[in-house]
Amino acid sequence: YRSLLYWRWQALFWHHFFLLWTTIDGQTRYSIPEELKQGSVVGNIAKDLDLGLSEIFERRLRVASEAGKQYFSVDSEKGELVVNDRLDREALCGQSASCVLPLQVLIENPLQSHRIEVEIRDINDNSPSFLSSELSLKLAESAAVGTRFPLENAQDPDVGSNSLKTYSLSRNDYFSLKLKDTKNGRAVPELVLEKPLDREKNAQHQLMLTALDGGNPVKSGTCKITITVLDINDNFPIFNEHEYKVSLKENSTKGTFVIKLTATDADEGFNGEVKYSFGSRTPDLVSSTFEINEKTGEIVLRGALDYESTTSYLIDITAKDNGTPEMEGHCRVQVDVEDINDNAPEIVLMSKPSPVREDAPSGTVVALISARDLDSGDNGKVRLQLRKGSPFSLKPSFSNNYELLTSGPLERESFSEYNIEITATDSGSPPLSSKKSIPVTITDVNDNPPVFTQPSYNVYLKENGVPGSILYSVSASDLDSGENAKISYSILDSKVQDVSVSSYVYINSDNGSIYSMHSFDYEKLKVFQIQVQAKDQGSPSLSSNTTVHVFILDQNDNAPAVIYPSSAAMGSLSHQRMPRSAKAGHLVTKVTAVDADSGHNAWISYKVSEATDASLFTVNLYTGEVRTKRAVSEQDDSSQRLLIEIKDDGEPVQSATVTVSILLEDGLHDKKTGRITLYLILSLASISVLSLVTFLILAVKCIRNSRSSASCCTRQSDCDDYKNPNRNLQLQLNTDGPIKYVEVLGGDMLSQSQSFRSCMSPMSEYSDFTLIKPSSTTDFKEVISVLDASLPDSTWTFESQQETLMFRAYWMEVRYCAPIAFGVVQRDLLPPPPILPTVASTLLRARDERMMLLNTRME
Repeated sequence: YRSLLYWRWQALFWHHFFLLWTTIDGQTRYSIPEELKQGSVVGNIAKDLDLGLSEIFERRLRVASEAGKQYFSVDSEKGELVVNDRLDREALCGQSASCVLPLQVLIENPLQSHRIEVEIRDINDNSPSFLSSELSLKLAESAAVGTRFPLENAQDPDVGSNSLKTYSLSRNDYFSLKLKDTKNGRAVPELVLEKPLDREKNAQHQLMLTALDGGNPVKSGTCKITITVLDINDNFPIFNEHEYKVSLKENSTKGTFVIKLTATDADEGFNGEVKYSFGSRTPDLVSSTFEINEKTGEIVLRGALDYESTTSYLIDITAKDNGTPEMEGHCRVQVDVEDINDNAPEIVLMSKPSPVREDAPSGTVVALISARDLDSGDNGKVRLQLRKGSPFSLKPSFSNNYELLTSGPLERESFSEYNIEITATDSGSPPLSSKKSIPVTITDVNDNPPVFTQPSYNVYLKENGVPGSILYSVSASDLDSGENAKISYSILDSKVQDVSVSSYVYINSDNGSIYSMHSFDYEKLKVFQIQVQAKDQGSPSLSSNTTVHVFILDQNDNAPAVIYPSSAAMGSLSHQRMPRSAKAGHLVTKVTAVDADSGHNAWISYKVSEATDASLFTVNLYTGEVRTKRAVSEQDDSSQRLLIEIKDDGEPVQSATVTVSILLEDGLHDKKTGRITLYLILSLASISVLSLVTFLILAVKCIRNSRSSASCCTRQSDCDDYKNPNRNLQLQLNTDGPIKYVEVLGGDMLSQSQSFRSCMSPMSEYSDFTLIKPSSTTDFKEVISVLDASLPDSTWTFESQQETLMFRAYWMEVRYCAPIAFGVVQRDLLPPPPILPTVASTLLRARDERMMLLNTRME
């Protein structure tokens, strides 16, 4: 019964709501009879909403019923609204005159909602019925003609013309049927005594009461009335009023006084005593909510009231006397329940929140929200609010329906999900509120490039490593998610010694690990760079680069190489001559070795491993100079043999040996001394003249060109190159086995510059200058320091100083004259002077003859 009243109230509320909505918005409305079969067509919703059949599936059209149960569905193939479940108007709307089911049609992409109404028309599918099929009455035989006896009302769930219309009574001689109108508009059947009763003639009467509705065809219900005629006690209790009406607030507590009823009986004594009770057909809802005092007639509250369940109670009261037979009087009490604000508003999510892209514009619809309150009046008026600071807002659409919209920029990297807290507050006093959190997921957009952990990396790698070993692992991270955060690594193409860097290393695209393609040789490659790119999988993809500097560390993998005596380098003995007149400390020869390694691995030391006479010769630990320990005596063998061991300072130690054969001779001549001195004088004079002539030529050219150009040497661009010699002019010391040579480099590749090198081989009797192609460059200061380190040191004796002078003159030509004399000139400048290679060759031949003289000269 409470459920029926609840739906009756709901139907009445929605009826008035949608009547107002139809007036305002002119929304779609359908009308169908109740009890339609499942699958019956209500109307073509696609056509009425101006939607194509394809849009029904693509935009996921669906129907939501605010009644809770899905009575309707959409045929996606035809676009028709069809019946999904049994429609019982009486169960849905009770006795409401109008039965309208509001539906909300939801469409996605973009998210929209439409209101439609379906009116359920009543059909005469219910017959009138009485609560009990039989009714027993006891009437005193002294009852006066015209006395009325109220009978039970019949009930018909149908409404309108199909509802209960009238009553009829079976034909008899004593009673007739009259209908009594009540305040609530319902007619109550009453039995009227038309003829005095005579118990002795007829102690019992059987009547049939029939209730008829207004349907077509007419339906009816019956109740059998049995009347027992009692003797004497001819007065019945009479209430002051036939109907009473009171009001109670729904928060009234148990025991609250409702009303006190009083009935009087004209009889005296025992027949005039009255006791009160609820009617025999009182519903359980009434008897469980109220109770009556049998003696005083006071009605008090027994249970809790709920306006939202039942707004009014009709209580039938019976007053009986104690006479024989019992006489009774009747009245009705109507208890109206007053609403209080005891229900908090409810927030209903009409559609599941859609994920929102972080670049979604303001005003994007996220979800549809509805608010409702079971209270009435101001207590049922609801307003919604969002917490401040949220990038979302609420936009009212109609009635208590809202759209949840974006109102500001979204950043998934800061907030990947929002729990939007919505507060609903009613207008009651005091106001009640409720909260609901709606989770909204922010989907990622590829707006962040990968970021390496470092802007650049330094990797130190030992040479002679195993090919395929890992060099280093770079790592990058991406603030995005999913595919936008998946990173692949690659190596950008670049050149290392004119070879693609991919020939040296490769990278694992998944984890950024860099592997070597082959073993590295420090003596060939000391440092190179790798440009690594990290790219995400977004669309469009984003990337960033970093530089990996790879430094090759030297290992002691080269044994010292003997470059002098030159014959030793060829694998045979080195033969030296020494006068027997040599004193202690006499310089016999100098062993020179080089190590291709660097640092400690290239530090070389010399020692005598074996000797014919260990007391006669010694070798300098660091310079390799072989000198006499003492004066040569006549008893010493004329042929001496020394095995000199040369070690580096690496780990493990690498070594080499050279065998020096020394021949002690008497009476060496100095006939070549004058010729050597002449060679030296001529060489120095030639160099001086050559330098003077070169400067004079350059000065004359500068003077001639100074009138049309500010350049002092060549074109303005060339002059700029000379002002910054390190920009285009480079010296590079190179080795090729035992050969050491210096390259003078200059110009850029586009100008087709020329460079020259000086080759000095310990194995060759002569040295010369050779024209070579441009090559890679080395820092100028580094080359000079290397050259200086390669020159003979100050430990030479006076005799060797002349040779040192020749070497230094030669090196000075290479270091300082070559950039000027050779000019590293372009094709339109002066060609290299042809005399300089000749001068250098002359110096070298003079050096060789001087060495031979020193070896054979007797002091």
